[in-house]
Amino acid sequence: MAPIVQAKNVHKTYDTGKIKVDALRGLDLSFEKGEMASIMGPSGCGKTTLLNCLSGLDDVTSGSVIVEGQELGYLNDNQKTEHRARRMGFIFQFYNLLPVLTAIENVELPLLLAGIRPKEARQKGLRALDLVNLRKWADHRPSELSGGQRQRVTISRALVNDPAIVFADEPTGDLDHENSLEVMNLMIRLNKEKGQTFIIVTHNVDLGNMTPRQIFMESGKVKSDTGINKKNRKSRRGNRPTPNKS
Repeated sequence: MAPIVQAKNVHKTYDTGKIKVDALRGLDLSFEKGEMASIMGPSGCGKTTLLNCLSGLDDVTSGSVIVEGQELGYLNDNQKTEHRARRMGFIFQFYNLLPVLTAIENVELPLLLAGIRPKEARQKGLRALDLVNLRKWADHRPSELSGGQRQRVTISRALVNDPAIVFADEPTGDLDHENSLEVMNLMIRLNKEKGQTFIIVTHNVDLGNMTPRQIFMESGKVKSDTGINKKNRKSRRGNRPTPNKS
């Protein structure tokens, strides 16, 4: 079976007209269906750029990104938007919840925008809140929730369309240590229970080491790739940085 996400010789260059920045430099990576991996490295190493390119939020300069057998470079913007809406979920550092909407309204919003009937969207939204143990908070607005609860609503929204792949960009970056552990453990549980692929960018090595696979980046390249590939059970070895507190 082919990888669910694959990057082949990916380059990404940002050109302002005055300066060029090579954010990704000939990067090769693949992820298997149901895998959970963290992407780590120093600020500016290309972590978020890689996540954006893998999800089609950003175009690569050269090389190719293949998701579920579909090369993203062959899709136009509308097709990529539709593919993300159907097959991907996104978790961001700062929640991106609409403050005027309740938790359930935030969760069901992507379904309503996709044309799902309100009654069905509400049922799916409540089931998604059940996954993160927040149904009893369904009618509360974000301002009435803790940081950890708001991030759990974000996770619920990311899972409401039952995506094949969940991309998380610094999902614990705005949380304290206790809430960070809670969110990471929640994602690990959901990965095991639902078999979805989780690709997580984090600056926190201790939290990143909780995932079965750890990818360390430096200057737009993969420095090391350590962990277990669920498909072929092959170990990837590399020189891994010493964990430190973030």
